[in-house]
Amino acid sequence: MQYSTLALLASAALASATNQVTFKSMDSTDRTVYFTPTAGQQDIDATNVSGGDSVTVEFPIGWIGNWYAITAGSANNPGMLGEVSFNSWGDLTYFDVSAIVNPEDTDGVYQMYPADSEDPVSGCETIEGCTNMYILSDDVQTKSTTSTHLITTLGAGNVAVSKRSVEGREAQNSPRAAVTTANWTPARFHARQFKA
Repeated sequence: MQYSTLALLASAALASATNQVTFKSMDSTDRTVYFTPTAGQQDIDATNVSGGDSVTVEFPIGWIGNWYAITAGSANNPGMLGEVSFNSWGDLTYFDVSAIVNPEDTDGVYQMYPADSEDPVSGCETIEGCTNMYILSDDVQTKSTTSTHLITTLGAGNVAVSKRSVEGREAQNSPRAAVTTANWTPARFHARQFKA
């Protein structure tokens, strides 16, 4: 009885942890956010974010994929990516900002961070010179959090989390596979270590 009660409570806690991303426009530009799920993941409909507004999108349990924002009236060419793996290894959310596809994009995704703690942060207030995001595919820039609600800023503007507020903090970064590969585990916990 005790174990079934604990199992019921654990599954209720998991069910109540809604995966969300709030897209926060930092300027007066209207954008459409497009989502690209990893193979086998559920499609998410594109969403419009008006200049200066915020829109929250819910994601299925275990969703892995990315998104990019296109300025109203512009061609739909992917730019800076926000990448996420919800409820992944250790029941953590892994996330990052990536410039790998189009490092010239200065109108889309700028920063990502947990809504509850605002730390750790991926991305920067300005794209030029930013080293806190993926620039090359072998960079190690993926952040992790226990939060299932992330903020993604769109466009330049006064950002709630300033670079100064996170300077000097130790952040644990993970490889890009943490947001692109289902069933990813950190190398130090690889299954080979536990063979008899």
